[in-house]
Amino acid sequence: MGITDTVHSLFSCFKSRSTNNDGDSSHNVKFAGGNVSLITTKESWDQKLAEANKEGKIVIANFSASWCGPCRMIAPFYCELSEKYLSLMFLTVDVDELTEFSSSWDIKATPTFFFLKDSQQIDKLVGANKPELQKKITAIADTQVVCETQPQ
Repeated sequence: MGITDTVHSLFSCFKSRSTNNDGDSSHNVKFAGGNVSLITTKESWDQKLAEANKEGKIVIANFSASWCGPCRMIAPFYCELSEKYLSLMFLTVDVDELTEFSSSWDIKATPTFFFLKDSQQIDKLVGANKPELQKKITAIADTQVVCETQPQ
């Protein structure tokens, strides 16, 4: 079983809709009923950030690992949040699959959550702290709603 298969089995909240079975990492992985995407290439990261910027969405990026107990523990909660806050874009990056890319984000522990607006970091959370993750996402979602309703 390859690392991508391991990630898929551990993160049971993901549904894979891969169009090829040749071991290629170009998966179109979506979260069932939500808006979480598993990022397996730098290109898919760039594409999702461009999409978020175009749509004015804030991105929550979860840098995670399949072997990480706290990552597995918080994954279902992260999935629930993605279903609740559809105005945000939720991404998960496997640090083992994208080692160099993850290193460029200076990941020292998993999970690490980055909050990005216009591709720039606006907040960060290290660790599987459910109450703090909920608090940060709620605050960001509330701020985004206020900004969208204010006349320009």
